[in-house]
Amino acid sequence: MELEAIFKTIWLLLRFIKKTTTMDNKQKTGSPDRDRINVNEDYELRDWSKKFGVTPEKLKEAVKKVGTSVKDVEQFLKK
Repeated sequence: MELEAIFKTIWLLLRFIKKTTTMDNKQKTGSPDRDRINVNEDYELRDWSKKFGVTPEKLKEAVKKVGTSVKDVEQFLKK
């Protein structure tokens, strides 16, 4: 019986985590999703490259050097 309770608790925690995660959940847009760049999503790579006026390769390079923060990437690309 104790093992069943542990599994149920783990299952509930995983459901909670899944429901509260916003990064790359297209149904849950908001600040966390707009503040980060995911170069592994084709639409994000295309849209952010267009916004910054750079090639997708240049955007990937910027994210690799400064991380996924939109502000950091923007500052890097302005240099």
